[in-house]
Amino acid sequence: MTGFLTLLRKEVLRFWKVVVQTVAAPVLTAVLYLLVFSQALSAHVQVFPGVDYISFLIPGLVMMSVLQNAFANASSSLVQSKVTGNLVFVLLPPLSPLEIFGAYVLAAVVRGLLVGLGVFLVTALIAPPLFHAPLWILAFGLLGAAILGTMGLIGGIWAEKFDQIAMFQNFLIMPATFLAGVFYSVHSLPPFWLAVSHLNPFFYMVDGFRYGFFGQSDVPPLTSLLIVSLTLIGVAAIALRMLHTGWRMRH
Repeated sequence: MTGFLTLLRKEVLRFWKVVVQTVAAPVLTAVLYLLVFSQALSAHVQVFPGVDYISFLIPGLVMMSVLQNAFANASSSLVQSKVTGNLVFVLLPPLSPLEIFGAYVLAAVVRGLLVGLGVFLVTALIAPPLFHAPLWILAFGLLGAAILGTMGLIGGIWAEKFDQIAMFQNFLIMPATFLAGVFYSVHSLPPFWLAVSHLNPFFYMVDGFRYGFFGQSDVPPLTSLLIVSLTLIGVAAIALRMLHTGWRMRH
């Protein structure tokens, strides 16, 4: 386990050394989203019965921050290693694909959850939080961070320069996150866009996470848990296969 733990420590220290940029800045961005959207949309968006819009918005912003930062951690680390040429120091030691996968994804989960916790603590000062089922909150937080950390690993393996990973994030991760019901309940959408939302796995991460706070959701939480778990298995299988073959890393 020495190699795995060393790589994990390296990945955690990498973002912790610039904690203002990697943790504090996303927290500030989420708070600005809360202030702006709560003022602009609170009178126009229908959410769960008995839940005001600001309270509804907070879990979505927390989960959005978790997902985006988990992806950014793994993807930026790999691309940076490729560009600077130090990826060889990860590939030379006798690390198995599973050890590399575990270290990158676990570090991404740590960063995602740290940012999410920061967003939650700051926004809790604006609206007192509700806790209907804390275990559901923890489960979807961990699964969502792991999925996006794995997708960040896939994106980092695929990309060979920074603009490619930026394209991956701007054209896939960002739209999928914003269309996952972070700022609205999907049942307020027209039928076509409601059907499209149910094809987005990010929606189930946000909806299941929000269920843990209010005990209300757009789909049954067990359905969300199943879909999110299958998504994690699928992306993990892809990432492990890419690491095993060495595509765009060893070759």
